[in-house]
Amino acid sequence: MALRIRVAENEGMSLSTGAQARPTAERGLGIHVEDLHRSYGRGRAAVHALRGVDIGFAPGTFTAVMGPSGSGKSTLLQCVAGMDRQTSGTVRWGTTDINELPERRLAQLRRAEAAFIFQAYNLMPAMTVEQNVALTARLAGDRVDWDAVTDCLDRVGLADRRKERPGRLSGGQQQRVAVARALFARPRVLFADEPTGALDRANGREVLWLLREGVENEGRTCVMVTHDPVAASFADRVVVLADGVVVDQLVRPSAAQISEKLSELAC
Repeated sequence: MALRIRVAENEGMSLSTGAQARPTAERGLGIHVEDLHRSYGRGRAAVHALRGVDIGFAPGTFTAVMGPSGSGKSTLLQCVAGMDRQTSGTVRWGTTDINELPERRLAQLRRAEAAFIFQAYNLMPAMTVEQNVALTARLAGDRVDWDAVTDCLDRVGLADRRKERPGRLSGGQQQRVAVARALFARPRVLFADEPTGALDRANGREVLWLLREGVENEGRTCVMVTHDPVAASFADRVVVLADGVVVDQLVRPSAAQISEKLSELAC
C-alpha cells in the first residue's frame, strides 16, 4: 500500500493528512550547541569523537547531518538528543541545559518534547503494531486516541497491519511503524538516524516528505543523520562533519551538490 502523500508538480509540497497543527506557542523547539566535546577512553587511547562543535537547530527547520564514517555524526545526534552525555560543552533545548538535568528529568523532557526514529526500530516484539505506535502515550499515562493511531499507520501505508506483531513484518515495514510512532507523538523536535536505510527508494522518499510535512505544517525541528545524498536533499540545510568538527554547511543543496562535497572529503 502506498503512503498517502501528494507532492506538487513543482517539487514543492502539498501534503494532505488531516493532522491539525499545534498552537503556535507549542511549535518547534530550538536547540543550541556550544563547544561540544565527546571523548571515549583516557590518555593516549582516548578517542575524540566530537571536537568543539558549535551549531544551532532553529524551530521549523530540517537539518541533515552527514560525513564520512567515523566523522562523529551519530555521536552528535546522540548528544544533542540527550541519549549520550557530552564530555564538555553545552546542549540547550530552548533555555534548558540538558546536561544539568538528572536522568529522570532528562527522560521526562525527551518523552514530552521529542520523538526518535532509529535504525534499530526499537519496537516491542510482544506488542501489536498499533500498540507500538501508542507506546509513548501509554507510558505517559495518557489516554490513547486509537483513531489517531490508525491514521498515522495509514499515512505510512500500514493501517491494514495494525493488529500484527513486528516479527511478522519486513525490516522496511518495521521502520515505517517506527515512523508512525514518531508521527503519533507529534513532538516539537524529531531526531532521525538513517530513517530511510531499510526502505526502498519510493517508500524512502515518501517518509522524507512526511518529515518535511512536520517541519512545514507544524513548525517541528527535525535533525536527521544520513549517508544518502538524496535523503539529505530534502533538508533545509546539510551540516557536514569530519573528524569531529563541522567543516561545511550547505543550504538547500541538491543531491548532486551533496555528493560532490562528500567526494571532496573522501579525497
